[in-house]
Amino acid sequence: MDLSITRTEHGDRTVVRIDGDIDVYTAALVREKLDSQLYEGHSDLVVDLTGVTFLDSTGLGVLVGRLKRARTLGGSLRLVGSAERVLKVFAITGLDKVFEIHPDLGSALRATGDLAEITPVTRRH
Repeated sequence: MDLSITRTEHGDRTVVRIDGDIDVYTAALVREKLDSQLYEGHSDLVVDLTGVTFLDSTGLGVLVGRLKRARTLGGSLRLVGSAERVLKVFAITGLDKVFEIHPDLGSALRATGDLAEITPVTRRH
């Protein structure tokens, strides 16, 4: 159960980087860390999944729940990911149409709320 979660601030955006597997064993910790950011007022989140090596349905459920919570708070949750293994999970489930998935951190940080809601930037393989 090697999982690392770090947080950095980039202006008004909070970047949460996750490294390792997000699965039934680690999903509760991911949920706790993302919820703590939302409850502390960091409602514009960028979740960097470039270091994620495995993502299961439990992990997807956590991300969907945090997306809903961020939107309820008037914020957003963008994802960063480039690993085909992880992106394929989003594509198979159709969640690539629900989440904004950026190929790199820079593009996620440059995305504006209004533009992103109209034309999501999604990378598909």
